[in-house]
Amino acid sequence: MSQPDLPEFALAGHRARWLPNGEATFAAMAALIGAASESVCLESYMVKPGEPAEGLLAALVAARARGARVQVLYDAFGSEGLPADFFAALVAAGGAVRVFSPARRLRLSFRDHRKLLVCDARRAIVGGHNIGPEYAGDGVTHGWLDVALQIEGPIAAELAASFAAMYALAPMSPAAIREFREAVRAQPDSAGPVTLLTSGPGWRAGRLSRALRFDVKQARDVHCMAGYFLPPMRMRRALRRCTSGGGQVELLLAGKSDVPVARYAAEHLYARMLDGGARLYEYQPQVLHAKLFIVDDTVYVGSSNLDRRSLSINYELLLRLQWPELAEGARALFGAALAHSRAVPAASWRQRRHWWERWRSRFSYWLLTRIDPLLARRPLRSLG
Repeated sequence: MSQPDLPEFALAGHRARWLPNGEATFAAMAALIGAASESVCLESYMVKPGEPAEGLLAALVAARARGARVQVLYDAFGSEGLPADFFAALVAAGGAVRVFSPARRLRLSFRDHRKLLVCDARRAIVGGHNIGPEYAGDGVTHGWLDVALQIEGPIAAELAASFAAMYALAPMSPAAIREFREAVRAQPDSAGPVTLLTSGPGWRAGRLSRALRFDVKQARDVHCMAGYFLPPMRMRRALRRCTSGGGQVELLLAGKSDVPVARYAAEHLYARMLDGGARLYEYQPQVLHAKLFIVDDTVYVGSSNLDRRSLSINYELLLRLQWPELAEGARALFGAALAHSRAVPAASWRQRRHWWERWRSRFSYWLLTRIDPLLARRPLRSLG
């Protein structure tokens, strides 16, 4: 896949560049860890044995040998197949490793879905990549398609503080919950053109979804690249408001998915989105896993999908970047992926679907929007 030119941009004391696929992202992660002198914070929903995890582990051990403080946090549910001793070499070198929500009875509700690397509280990478072999390709010939952002500047300190709060919460004990709440209260809201938005029980409720919805309501041009697409009603209304006001909405969704039920559920909304004036495309060569939202000259990038679990149940993070040059680079990424996608025709979508496909989509939608939140709700109450 020929990639668009991806220069580095500067704004408000920050420097940033796009990482268009897993190959670029894991190379950048290894480079940042290799240059770290004070601290490394690595957070991932999923870690799998093999590459790129082995290479990153070697870089973490080397960073610890140089005297840097190294902390790793990974999710128990997402990384269920990871051997318990995978990080033994890092722990032996003096690094610290925590498993998020280790109790089996809580894993279905409490998931740390975030993906974050912060080095020296000055440089960071955020995006949708988990640490597994399927994420390590170019997104076209091999490996899933995902997007990340490397950024240097003041926001990195906020990301480091956010990591520290999640690291404190990881055991999900009463003491951990109290420490997490204190950390959240001490962390001020971001301000300016580069802001950090978080979601999940205990973070400021609804801030992430409200910010995204507000920008979409005012937008003239919306591009959404989402591996899992199941927006709540208010977000669907915001998208429709954009198109009804003469704006453009382009949705690039997964033609192939690692979670088939999520793709079937998204199909339940296709007709409504098309009827509302959105243009809809499905990515063809590989699994699409990206989370990238371009709203005029504002970009959102991080771990959050556009679905109920990401917006109100999982722990997630997005960077909101009111940054015209970066938005233009994001549109180039979107266009490159669009070249490998198939348009979903508005005129024939309903007519060409069999009754059992419609039933499958309706059942999947009901499962993910009604049953999954219901099962998660009771344990979530402990964090308010």
